[in-house]
Amino acid sequence: MAKHWADFQYEIYLNGMTGAVPRLPTDLTRLEELTERRLGPGPVGYVAGSAGNGSTAAANRAALERRRIVPRMLRDVHDRDLSVRVLGRELPAPLALAPVGVLSIMHPDAEPAAARAAAAQGVPFVLSSASSTPMEQVAEAMGEAERWFQLYWSKDREVTRSFLGRAKAAGFTALFVTLDTPLLAWRPRDLDQAYLPFLHGVGTANYFTDPAFLAGLAKPVHEDPNAAVAHFVGMFADPAKTWPDLEFLRENWDGPIVLKGVLHPDDARRAAQAGMDGVVVSNHGGRQVAGSVAAADALPRVAEAADGRLAVLFDSGIRTGDDIFKALALGADTVLVGRPYAYGLGLDGQAGVEHVIRCLLAELDLTLALSGHRTPAGPGRDDLVEEGA
Repeated sequence: MAKHWADFQYEIYLNGMTGAVPRLPTDLTRLEELTERRLGPGPVGYVAGSAGNGSTAAANRAALERRRIVPRMLRDVHDRDLSVRVLGRELPAPLALAPVGVLSIMHPDAEPAAARAAAAQGVPFVLSSASSTPMEQVAEAMGEAERWFQLYWSKDREVTRSFLGRAKAAGFTALFVTLDTPLLAWRPRDLDQAYLPFLHGVGTANYFTDPAFLAGLAKPVHEDPNAAVAHFVGMFADPAKTWPDLEFLRENWDGPIVLKGVLHPDDARRAAQAGMDGVVVSNHGGRQVAGSVAAADALPRVAEAADGRLAVLFDSGIRTGDDIFKALALGADTVLVGRPYAYGLGLDGQAGVEHVIRCLLAELDLTLALSGHRTPAGPGRDDLVEEGA
């Protein structure tokens, strides 16, 4: 019988018999406020902040809140199975940890702690190119667990080629290419603190350990760190990339390729035509385009355009188990969660990340059951109503 993630609530109640209560709130929407109080304004702003006045991040939440679940009664939901097959992999639930860069600003154990938490719960971990830990060390921390690599597509072809080779050698099975960050957006919370960790060599670990990157430096990183940072900044992103450039990635990566940041159905169709394997419907959690369409509002049209030819993943705004239910009902095959696990990491290290994963999946399991569904494939558009529609 499949694991019932909902059993986490009984574990909590039984622990309460000895006077123990959870170290972090089980309402994950409270984590941001706690993190704001405990961490410095620079790190908190970097994770919690958004582009412009925050309108896109607010729209992401509003688009999920606006959709309400219509539960169905007297359906047998005794045995439930949250497992899904995505990108050719069997996953225990429709959840993965999204790529979040520079996690060392949240907790000294950084990416390895989050990766170990994901591995312990069996959910994939997506490692950011901009991690504060080299990809090989993160892979080592995960053992044989499922891991995916997110690429910030650099101007330097040899560095990109080297990253792909290293990721493959380290056991990352899928490539997530972030398309929505060819330039850094206008982010007032970071600007007001003049806070950009990369300029201090934080979040550059994959670059500063890369042979192709190092070959472009006149001196080793430790001898001239400012020159290394300047070299990184000069190559980090490339606003000149276009659809034909995807061929280079396909030539240098033999696993699934997923395009992250797709919001328009025509872009999903072009991804399929280009031989890609999936898309992530995402506006970077509201961090790139102020005034952008909410990710959940874009999801149904992108899912229709994908038409089974592409895996459809979703992020931007997921905070609760019922949010995951709604994303599944709107056409997602699985979701990525970002900020909540970063807050969990900041507040309680690996244990905090595991708490976030278990809370999300317990709530999803219960929401599915109490709405009359046994699997993630159950919910559809008819299971939601839209307020004001």
